[in-house]
Amino acid sequence: MSDMNRRDALKAIGIASLASSIGVKADHLERVTRAVARLEESGVVAAAPTFFNAHEWSTVRVLVDYIIPRDERSGSATEAKVPEFIDFLMSDREASLESKVAMRGGLAWIDNECQHRFGKSFVSASDAQRRQVLDDIAWPRKAKPELSHGVQFFSRFRDLTASGFFSTQMGWQDVQYKGNVALPAWNGCPPEALRKLGVSY
Repeated sequence: MSDMNRRDALKAIGIASLASSIGVKADHLERVTRAVARLEESGVVAAAPTFFNAHEWSTVRVLVDYIIPRDERSGSATEAKVPEFIDFLMSDREASLESKVAMRGGLAWIDNECQHRFGKSFVSASDAQRRQVLDDIAWPRKAKPELSHGVQFFSRFRDLTASGFFSTQMGWQDVQYKGNVALPAWNGCPPEALRKLGVSY
């Protein structure tokens, strides 16, 4: 993957657009997000996934951390319980059959691609090998036509990962969200922000 700041790119992804892309209603996705946030706040971690099988679960846990790894600002996607978020969303009774098939098919595609190239599953492949496959599907405009199924899966999976991460307390802190905080006084826009925008009072 590129060295560009993936978090700054991912944080702009909205829950509403994600909902339409995976076939669930926005209010349903919001309900799921709140439920997973409660799990995070209570420190509860699902003992086992209810949608994914053991191999898929291992793949999901590795893959989300390539999308949002631990860095100096915050923990990784697995530390924010993003795999639990995705599993909960996929296993919910309102999740569409299409989204479930697309998820399982995409995880199988990544494994098959790694098997074809390296004779290993995605989880068993080396870091360099995993990155080679992900680099080939992470940029839709640059991807080869024969990789279109992988590109489509990874784009949706990246949206799910970002939505899960930035719906948690860790994600809010990562983007330095300041909402729901009362201001004792309004002193105007900070000078550095005015300079950045090229405006003044």
